Amino acid sequence: MKSAAVVNYAPERGSVEIRELDCPTIGDDDVLLEVAAVGVCGSDLHQWTADHSWPVNYPVVLGHEFGGHIIQLGKRVVGWQEGDRVVSETAAIIDPNNPMSRQGLYNLDPTRKGFGYGVNGAMTRYVRVPARCLHRVPDSLPFEQACLTEPCCVAFNAVVENTRLKPGDRVLVLGPGTIGILCAAMARLCGAEVAVVGLEADRHRLDIARQYGCEAIVGDATAWARQRDGLGADVVIDAAGVSATLQAALQLVRPNGHITKVGWGPQPLGFSLDPLVQKNVTLQGSFSHNWPIWERVLALLTSGQLDVRPIIGGVWSVTDWHEAFEQMHTGAVVKSVLKPV
Repeated sequence: MKSAAVVNYAPERGSVEIRELDCPTIGDDDVLLEVAAVGVCGSDLHQWTADHSWPVNYPVVLGHEFGGHIIQLGKRVVGWQEGDRVVSETAAIIDPNNPMSRQGLYNLDPTRKGFGYGVNGAMTRYVRVPARCLHRVPDSLPFEQACLTEPCCVAFNAVVENTRLKPGDRVLVLGPGTIGILCAAMARLCGAEVAVVGLEADRHRLDIARQYGCEAIVGDATAWARQRDGLGADVVIDAAGVSATLQAALQLVRPNGHITKVGWGPQPLGFSLDPLVQKNVTLQGSFSHNWPIWERVLALLTSGQLDVRPIIGGVWSVTDWHEAFEQMHTGAVVKSVLKPV
């Protein structure tokens, strides 16, 4: 059984193409998943444009935001049946004896390898998944939405777990991409006043942020940050894919405020961190997610409290991956979704 797959085959820019791959063989603790839908992540784009900062095991099938049906069970897998509707976490390989894994924080295991860069991902019809990664998806939640559980979990971890917002906080989100808008939506669920900041080219995506009850700002956000008492925003969430926005975050946050950085940026900083000291600011990184976050986010999606439909700009066939990638890369859509053929 062969199927079309979107493969990142080399570290050079543009090294992505469709290849026909055999159906993977599963191990005793795995399931074979027939993919129903897979989201395109900014990290997929960064590997395509070769401006990423993480090691990639070339060649590799892209895609780590996915859901589908179980069609085969490994010998030791219990609690699951063929036909079950599921989504999968991203931590394809972990060391269960690592101190972080033993705390339930396997997302922070330094040996962790994820789908789409460390092992083959889901931009194809069949993917091998460890059963420990699975979460049930109710029939009421379409896979085009369920496959976006993963970026919603990134946002939940950044906003709820690592920032611990309070109702009434004024929150600035830098970067109106998928993660930025979902962080803004999550902050609104926490009762915060939220503004999303972007560039002139981001106006379409900022319009989508407005659908989540957020203020949209093009360019300088100083006036909004200082509107309440002149001191700055309580929280700045840096969800942009560049390093330089951290400098803007330091300017916009209030003394004794909080910055959470969730956006990747491989560039060196090139500026002083003295304002971090002078303003007594907390700087927090946020990476990935773990099992309880997935369960909580799936509950939010199922109940309708969190609605990802506004960010979905279109659904494309896997073989039309290039158009789906381009639409996101140019900012024409916030999120592209692929379906296997």
